[in-house]
Amino acid sequence: MRYENNGVRDLSIAYIGGGSRGWAWTFMTDLAMDGQLGGTISLYDIDREAAEHNRVIGNALTARKDTVGKWNYKTADSLKEALTGADFVVISILPGTFEEMRSDVHAPEKFGIYQSVGDTVGPGGFLRAMRTIPMYVEIARAIRENSPNAWVINYTNPMSVCVRTLYTVFPQIKAFGCCHEVFGTQKLLAAMLKDQKGIENATRQEIDISVTGINHFTWITKASCRGMDLFPLYRNFAKKHYETGFCENTDSNWMNDSFACAHRVKFDLFLRHGLIAAAGDRHLAEFLPSWYYLKDPETVRQWMFGLTTVDYRIQDLHKRLARSKRLLSGEEQFELKPSGEEGILLIKALLGLKDKISNVNLPNRGQVANLPLGTVVETNARFSRDSIAPVFSGSLPNDVLGLVMRHAVNQAGTVEAGLRKDRDFAFRVFQNDPRIALSVNDARQLFDLMVENTQKYLNWD
Repeated sequence: MRYENNGVRDLSIAYIGGGSRGWAWTFMTDLAMDGQLGGTISLYDIDREAAEHNRVIGNALTARKDTVGKWNYKTADSLKEALTGADFVVISILPGTFEEMRSDVHAPEKFGIYQSVGDTVGPGGFLRAMRTIPMYVEIARAIRENSPNAWVINYTNPMSVCVRTLYTVFPQIKAFGCCHEVFGTQKLLAAMLKDQKGIENATRQEIDISVTGINHFTWITKASCRGMDLFPLYRNFAKKHYETGFCENTDSNWMNDSFACAHRVKFDLFLRHGLIAAAGDRHLAEFLPSWYYLKDPETVRQWMFGLTTVDYRIQDLHKRLARSKRLLSGEEQFELKPSGEEGILLIKALLGLKDKISNVNLPNRGQVANLPLGTVVETNARFSRDSIAPVFSGSLPNDVLGLVMRHAVNQAGTVEAGLRKDRDFAFRVFQNDPRIALSVNDARQLFDLMVENTQKYLNWD
């Protein structure tokens, strides 16, 4: 890292998955709005044409007079080229194609298993992990060889498995995982203040929380705003909206948006366990036995969230491809407005510009006292110059611990299965997920079908 004459940090950032039409565009826009950072971004993607398109789009953004963050985007032909000299590495990849994702999400439906996301736990999360782990082994080795001192930010799911693989292959790596699901729950708490207290101007940034657990199954143990303990308010809020659900944005709710929910799952979990579950309902539901919230599509509708189908994702991709063409031609430009993501703030904190506390995924070194060491946990951490200090969050209550522990153990086994490439061992981990309540024969049949559907990404005995 160097300094330009005007004091701007001159950084080198490697973006692995640089052809992204989602996170990459968000990242570009946030960078363009920050005048304290600048430099070079190397876009690497196995789809080189997609990365090349983002190079053109990114440089056009930099050329605009209304952008203050100036970056030179270039396309890299190899991981080594992208990583060499990098100060930061961003990883945001799609492990496989929609063909494999269709199997992840929909093949289990033949056995009565419905998944609302299919990318973190359950049968879909496991098979996605089996594709992802070999890719992350390669990435971790490349970082070790070409940019061992870089800070590495992971956005890919399954988050816990990805981060654990990076540390397993390269224990000295400086990697962490970012997820915005907790931010959504903070926004819900801000909306709750309006509903319960008539406070209309609270922002999610004002909601101080203590978080603990694992990614997409994260729990808020303390919450306050403007001196108020938010837990008594949330209890009243949950009871008030338990049957009807709550939609803070009438333009985007569970009936017309596959990614939205009415928070009934969160309300139910709070009334069961006394903690605020801090993820979207569609993620939370997948960590629990099917009879809770995912018994069948009708049950899902009753809980007021949606099953995100692969067809929906394909339709969304077509929209993004069409937008990419408009951005390339200049017919459309990015609107310069903050995304609400914190990746740029975390980079600035690691550069020593301003400390930041945020939820982050890191190996457990005691920050969650009663989960196994090495488990990738999600807690708050303080980001400061070249340092991340996890915040001690204490112990999970026993009832919640029982729900989380099984997944923590399974995620350790998932990484081991991906590294060992042992089909029988992988099956034992696969069938231990609480969503797979099948006979051994049916579980084996489903497993074999899903493995076959993703076979080209595997090299198993």
